[in-house]
Amino acid sequence: MKNNFESFSWDSSDSIHTIEFKSKPVMEDISIIIPTLGRPILEQSLYWILMGSAWPGGLIVVEQGTNPDVANWLKRIKEIGIRVKHIISNQRGRSAGINRGLEQANTRFVAITDDDCFVGEDWLLIMVGKLRQNPDAVVTGRVEAAGEDMIVVVTSTTPSVQNRPRLKFDSMSGGNMGAVLEVFRKVGLFEEDPVMATAEDAEWSYRALRKGVSLRYEPDVVVAHFGWRDENKRVEQYRHYAWSHGGFYGKYLRRGDLFILARATGHFLRALRRWLRGKITGDSELALLGQAYCLNLFPGILAGLRSKVRPEYLIK
Repeated sequence: MKNNFESFSWDSSDSIHTIEFKSKPVMEDISIIIPTLGRPILEQSLYWILMGSAWPGGLIVVEQGTNPDVANWLKRIKEIGIRVKHIISNQRGRSAGINRGLEQANTRFVAITDDDCFVGEDWLLIMVGKLRQNPDAVVTGRVEAAGEDMIVVVTSTTPSVQNRPRLKFDSMSGGNMGAVLEVFRKVGLFEEDPVMATAEDAEWSYRALRKGVSLRYEPDVVVAHFGWRDENKRVEQYRHYAWSHGGFYGKYLRRGDLFILARATGHFLRALRRWLRGKITGDSELALLGQAYCLNLFPGILAGLRSKVRPEYLIK
């Protein structure tokens, strides 16, 4: 696999409009979905897709914003020769963005990434190969760090297959995943419940495993996650992560899921350990993450216990 992660930096000269892209093999049986608020970093995400060794049969960008540049970038991609669907949505939330994209997908396979994720050169080629070999599974992969201050990464180089939920966490990265469209019909769409706004991938993967869908972790399926938040924004994001994970747990506790009770307990104890370890060692980032979960996990659980929202299903 060829990837130069040191080159995954935000270089304003890498403009879709100023670079001539050579035509690549087209994987007609897969579409890429990107939910976005229309942030400028989206252009870099699109740039790395175009720089890949293969192009998708379709690109679906769901914009929950009003940035006129997005339409210009996508117009340029159409001119290059890739089929594009630009969906304007007045909804908010990553789940809603992905779901509106899934409703418009018409290829056998779907890959999902984010506007702050930069795909590796062979990401799509390897993703398609793995999905063709394992059409009943969800394929996910490695998430490297790019930019600065990015802590949420997945760096294992060991392939694995998960067939049932784990007490610690499930091996799926929502910004680096792919599946046959039929899997989304079986499992359902991502939950659009505000009480778990940033834990939608954790809940969806748990639901998939409970429905008998395996998760295949393939380390050669790589994206780089660009860290762009300053400390104050990261602290707020950690709070959202914690509250949303609590919301996920609370929704299943409402249904009497004792496995989730054990997972939530373990999650809190790990967070407490991180908080204490960060304080003792002077690792402020670790302490911030642990503190956020210790203080916000239980309020999220209470919100989840009160929620009655259930996921919708893909009907096509």
